[in-house]
Amino acid sequence: MPWNPPADTRPGGPGRAEWRGRGPGGQGPGGWGRGGWGEGQGGPGRRPRGSIWFPVVLSVVLQVPGVFIAAHTAASDPWTLVAVFVAFASSFLLLAGRAYPGPVLVAVAVLCTPAIAITMGPPLAAVPLAFAVVGAVVRSARVWAWWTVAGIAVVGPLGAYLLVGRPEAVIRPLVIALILTLLVGVGEAIRGRRERYREVSRQIAARRESAAEAERLRIARELHDVLAHSLSQISVQAGVGLHLFDSRPDKARESLEAIKSVSSQALEEVRGVLGFLRAEGYPAARAPEPDLARIPVLVETYRRAGLDVHYDDALTSVPSAASQLALYRIVQESLTNIGRHAQARTVGIRLAEDGAEYVLTVADDGRGLPATETDGKGMIGMRERAELLGGRFETRPTEGGGLTVEARIPRRTAEDA
Repeated sequence: MPWNPPADTRPGGPGRAEWRGRGPGGQGPGGWGRGGWGEGQGGPGRRPRGSIWFPVVLSVVLQVPGVFIAAHTAASDPWTLVAVFVAFASSFLLLAGRAYPGPVLVAVAVLCTPAIAITMGPPLAAVPLAFAVVGAVVRSARVWAWWTVAGIAVVGPLGAYLLVGRPEAVIRPLVIALILTLLVGVGEAIRGRRERYREVSRQIAARRESAAEAERLRIARELHDVLAHSLSQISVQAGVGLHLFDSRPDKARESLEAIKSVSSQALEEVRGVLGFLRAEGYPAARAPEPDLARIPVLVETYRRAGLDVHYDDALTSVPSAASQLALYRIVQESLTNIGRHAQARTVGIRLAEDGAEYVLTVADDGRGLPATETDGKGMIGMRERAELLGGRFETRPTEGGGLTVEARIPRRTAEDA
């Protein structure tokens, strides 16, 4: 089937998107500055612009009533106004929370704790502190968060008792410290969700990359088989034609006709393979994939080149299309190697069934493959074709000299496919 690489695996595609925005010191991925401690609109990774201001604006809005109340009573209690205003101003420190989550949390805690200790009513001064705690945990500054919450649990009640002078004043800072502890858990949940999303994204990207790489290897293998066989045949036939051009023009003509046939077939197969790579909207005509019915034509081209090739098809069932393609390519590559290296005179090709396997044997009486070719691309390609279908591939010396190539592929018929 045509190969259209997934959009997410193309260069610049979203499939390679990574979570970025780590703050200085490696304190985790970007937080509010890239979508808050939520994921933003449009799913994870799509964070709305201006979201860095969300916690700041919300903290300011919620603290405005407390500032007005403190201002109204400033004449009788000026220190409360100062404490509330300082807590109000600490909201703007949240703008630096993405880059410095730990220090920002400590600074906000120091500025908000006095207001928490001495004010009455709803703990509005603790709003920026709540945002700072969650942000620090989400950005991996968990140690900062736990120590800060512990400090508030100790310093808050003590300060409240010293400043207010009533034992019941310690209850308010303790309750806030308990709420902040719960918010640490909220931050951990958000952070865990982000980690799971990153892991899933990495796995999806890896699978897409693996699929694209497998497709590239398949196309490269097809091109190697087509071009190596065709060019080898053209070279052999051209040599025969030049040798017989003067003495036997009729045989030279046959060589030229063989060159024409092989080159035309190669061009069709190359067009089919390269058609996988065409952009959508520009379909290419494709030749059918080679099957076992084309092996006699392949054998005949080598016979014309002077090689005595015997082909024995003893199959009693029709293999699946994938099995036929693999068997054909192995025969093709074997004949190409024999024509290039073996200096053989006779070749025997046999297709048979052995239990639950198709067995292909290609034996020649040449000198075998050179040592440099035993692990060459051709041998690797034949082995991969067999192994991809769950089969085996091996080579061994032929009795009396030469090389025998044997491929065993699990029996799977066209009806089973």
